[in-house]
Amino acid sequence: MKIKKNDTVMVIAGKDKGKTGKVLAVSPKNNTVIVEGVNFQYKHARAQGDQPAEIRKLEGPIDASNVMYYDTKTKTATRIGYTVENGTKKRISKKSGQVID
Repeated sequence: MKIKKNDTVMVIAGKDKGKTGKVLAVSPKNNTVIVEGVNFQYKHARAQGDQPAEIRKLEGPIDASNVMYYDTKTKTATRIGYTVENGTKKRISKKSGQVID
């Protein structure tokens, strides 16, 4: 999986297409990511003792194939490539050639 936690990504498919946000969590086993401010789901919580009932608005998982790394330098979504420098593998932006990490 090329997307990692704290990356900025753009949604390229689905109801939130075109939105950008920071990745909060990654699940390689399910091939999903949770992006801040995207794919909101509503969870109804029953009253617990002295706490009232509430409706929570939470971000839901999105398939990793529906998001793309957002390059802040070129202000567009871009693919991620890999290069080896001094024996370490690094991610690079395909459009700008900038090393991501």
